[in-house]
Amino acid sequence: MSEQDKPVRTANQRGSARLGAVQALYQMDIGGTPLTEVLQEFELYRLGKEVDEELYLPADFDYFKDLVSGVVREQRTLDPMIHNALEKGWPLARIDSTMRALLRCGLYELQSRKDVPAAVILTEYVDVAKAFFEGDEPRMVNGVLDALARSLRPDEVKKRPSAPKMAD
Repeated sequence: MSEQDKPVRTANQRGSARLGAVQALYQMDIGGTPLTEVLQEFELYRLGKEVDEELYLPADFDYFKDLVSGVVREQRTLDPMIHNALEKGWPLARIDSTMRALLRCGLYELQSRKDVPAAVILTEYVDVAKAFFEGDEPRMVNGVLDALARSLRPDEVKKRPSAPKMAD
């Protein structure tokens, strides 16, 4: 396959940064890779490069770095919030490592990136979840991040209308 025939990912640069951040956090969680090493590896060899025979658009490296570094720095604050948003009986430690990385990134953005609308953050992380999972996981990401967004940004996230009452 020639360079011109290879599919190009159409995600925007922040979307690519989000996807890369989830991958980097997964790598740190599973392999114990230090933060400085993972940031350097992604900048030099992954973001905007060919990965698994697919060309990825360049990522906003500063955004990527903020997400990964922010999640690492704030993890002790983020994890209890995620744990409380999960269904009873599903502690954070029981969640797949990729899912933990997704939820941590999404919550970090909701909490720290007020320049990005909550609706954009939710949509982007549901899309990232779809890149990794084919089952119910994207819905779970949406549900958990939506609950967290309602708590963190109540003025921005509208309450769901209650169901109309049925007449007797």
